[in-house]
This record gives sequence, C-alpha cells and structure tokens, in this order.
Amino acid sequence: MTASIDNLLGTDDLLSAEDIELRTMVRQFGEQRLRPFIAEWFENGSVPVREIATEVGKLGLLGMHLTGYGCSGSSATAYGLVCQELEAVDSGIRSLVSVQGSLAMFAIHHWGSEEQREQWLPGMAAGDLIGCFGLTEPDFGSNPGGMRTTARRDGDDWVLNGSKMWITNASVADVAVVWARAEEGVLGFAVPTDTPGFSAREMTRKMSLRASVTSEFSLDDVRLPESARLPGARGLSGPLSCLSEARFGIVFGAVGAARDCLQATLDYVGTRMVFDKTLAEYQLTQAKIADMAVELGKAQLLALQLGRLKDAGKIQPEQVSVGKLNNVREAIKIARQCRTLLGANGITLEYPVIRHANNLESVLTYEGTSEVHQLVIGQALTGVSAFR
Repeated sequence: MTASIDNLLGTDDLLSAEDIELRTMVRQFGEQRLRPFIAEWFENGSVPVREIATEVGKLGLLGMHLTGYGCSGSSATAYGLVCQELEAVDSGIRSLVSVQGSLAMFAIHHWGSEEQREQWLPGMAAGDLIGCFGLTEPDFGSNPGGMRTTARRDGDDWVLNGSKMWITNASVADVAVVWARAEEGVLGFAVPTDTPGFSAREMTRKMSLRASVTSEFSLDDVRLPESARLPGARGLSGPLSCLSEARFGIVFGAVGAARDCLQATLDYVGTRMVFDKTLAEYQLTQAKIADMAVELGKAQLLALQLGRLKDAGKIQPEQVSVGKLNNVREAIKIARQCRTLLGANGITLEYPVIRHANNLESVLTYEGTSEVHQLVIGQALTGVSAFR
C-alpha cells in the first residue's frame, strides 16, 4: 500500500470533519479554476485579480477568520488550511487572500471604527472591493519604525505625504490601509484610492510572484477627514499585529507550496525512465524523497500546533516567528531539491516546481525576513533585544 503525502503521519486525524470538508472544497476550486491557468498567468506576469477575488469571496474565504460584516468567523486552523490549499496552486493566490483578509480587512476590523467596518468590510468580504496594506517603504522594510510617510493635522483634516513600496494589489485597490508618522505616533488610515493625490503603479520585471500584482504608491498632499483615521491604532503595535496575522497564514501556505512540489516530483520519478528502470527505483532518489517528506510532515505538524494555539487564544508572536522561519525555509529547500530530481524539466513551467521555488524567494523575505524572525525568537529566549 502506497502512503500519500497528505497523510504519511496521519495528520488528518488532527482535523475535524468540517476542516477536511473545507480543505477539499478549496482544493477542488484550485484544481478546477486556478491551476489550468496559473502557469500562463505566471509567464505573462498578469493575473485577473478582481475576477479571482469575486470567486473567492463567493466561497466565503476573504476575511473568513473575522466575525461579522459578511465574514464567517471560522477557526484559525480552518483559515490556515485554506491558505495551504491556495498556496499549493501559487503563492500569489494566497497573497491575494491573506493581504485582503489578514492585513487590510483585519486592520479595519481590529483598529477601525464601526462606521469604517460597515463601509468597507462587507464589500471586501464579497470580493467586490479590493484592499491593500501600505507599511513598507523604499528605504524601510525590516525597520518600519523609520518610516518617512507623514500625517499632519490641518484643521479637522489630515494631510498625508510619502510613498510605499512592494504593496500587493495597490494599483487595483479600492481602499489602502496606510500607516504614517504623526506627532501622536504611528497612525493608520483607511484611504479611498480615488482620493486626489493618491497614485499607484504596478511594479513589473519581477521573477517571483508573477501571478500577483505588486505595486508602489505615492501620497501627495492626500487630504482625509478625521473619519478616515483608524481610531484604535496608535504606535507600531497597530501594523505589527496585522503582520502577525498574515505570517500565520504563511506558516500553512508554505506547507502547501512544498507539498505541491513533492507531489509533482513523486509523479515524475514514478514514470521517468533512467537506464533500465524508473527514477523512483534508485536508492538516492528515495533518500531524497524521504528526507523531504519528513521535513514536510514536521512543518505540517508545526502549522497545526500553531493553529491550535491561535484558536485557544494563546499564541505568542515568537511562536508565529518559529513557524514562519521554519516552514518557509524548509519549503524552499524542498522546492530546490525537487527541481534536481526533475532535471532539465524542472526549470520549465510544465511543472510547478521552479515557479514555487521562485515564489518562495519572495515569501522568505516578506512579512519578516528569516533574520528578523531569528531575532524575535532569540529575544524571546534570552530576554535581550539584538535588533540594533
């Protein structure tokens, strides 16, 4: 009897029937609606964001872990499994869902006013409105506290100036959650993208996340009423809490990308003839497959444990850092090793492996580089901050 990658360690026994049903539904959606087109989207560097957002919204996956305002209030584990299945297709698809739900929607849901929630969240949950999250700047990524974007009072209004870079979906967004420095500290704003002075352009010439819209945007004397400010957010705890939400989705998502690479490789080595037998019949091949399966299984168990902690309200930032650091690091190793087993075929888009490997180079960096997460974990264990 041949074991499956999904259940080599019997991890399905850790899931509820509802979790498995949801996972199956999202996997079928990915296989039927996304996978037939993903290589073309990646090759062309173009993806129908609004069309996908609408379809994903109809499935109830946008902001699914939030409550009210059109959101289903699902468990963290269920949300993680959705991220896992979407990233098994492509990291760009998971990015669309996690930026919408865990960054833009979470910021408005957690830090916004009741009026802002009513204004934006139902449309975002349905996929009719697209959101983006503006924290990273051209010169400030791992050090968001150095941001240069400013918000100053002018009568009853706020005037924003600055620029943000590497922002998913900014050039197609209806609302941008923007973080800016003010006299009161770092503040957040829900900025309609049709506000005068807001301009965004898509960033091209990427070799990673090509099935995702990456943009930069500028704020040139963008005038906003007080009602646009997120009243609950003050200081870096506002944006950093959102990043922790997005990182959690990546912990699961990386497992999906690695699993897809390993499954494609298993299918390949079972039929690829080398000399007088299949590649799968060689001991060295099986050793590589076994090592990758062990790391994948450990990553899955880690993700599920973090899901349990989050559902119990016990999860800590350093625990999310453990998951992001380990699972992305191991996923990219698996993708690279799978590429070697596919040989020259591994560099083509006929197989998903090089696409996942390229995407994971970005995932390794965004929502906190490996080095940042090492420092988070190091501080938790030693009690000493070594960021500076």
